[in-house]
Amino acid sequence: MKQLDDASALLIVDMQNDFMPGGSLPVPDADKIVPVINRYIEIFTLKGLPIFASRDWHPPNHISFKQRGGIWPVHCVRHTYGAKFHPDLKLPRSAIIISKGTDPNREAYSAFDRTELADILKEKGIKRLFVTGVATDYCVKSTVLDALRLGFEVIVLEDGIKGLDKSEEALVEMKAKGARLLRLEYLTT
Repeated sequence: MKQLDDASALLIVDMQNDFMPGGSLPVPDADKIVPVINRYIEIFTLKGLPIFASRDWHPPNHISFKQRGGIWPVHCVRHTYGAKFHPDLKLPRSAIIISKGTDPNREAYSAFDRTELADILKEKGIKRLFVTGVATDYCVKSTVLDALRLGFEVIVLEDGIKGLDKSEEALVEMKAKGARLLRLEYLTT
């Protein structure tokens, strides 16, 4: 627990229904990390530390969709079931929701891309981000790399992430840029 202090925050990346098995853009076994993330939520809540949750919040005609020449199927269209957080994710009411990918003409993988996240973190005195969520090789990686570039210390909670097909390469890249990898046991011992 020595890692957690008033300068720490939990950031949960895109744990939305469309990224779960059965969703329009499923990350294999993404639902299996929900209990682990809930344990992290419990730890941060008990310590009174802020919790952030990013989400894709796309308009129906988003540029990332195949129908507009993008590479992805339609996913996480705002105000749809697919855009909602996994029903078993126990986000507290105090969680700060960060919506990304809201501009129909701009891609946005990172939770920092054209959002207020960096400003809110600085305003709250956050210097250390603990990151969980999906997908390791896309939105998690982009968020982690942006956080590092912005000067935050980043800890990727490796038992609380799932990816598509390039997760190992993504972890290597994040570590090379300065992120650390931790597991739940480290925070609870």
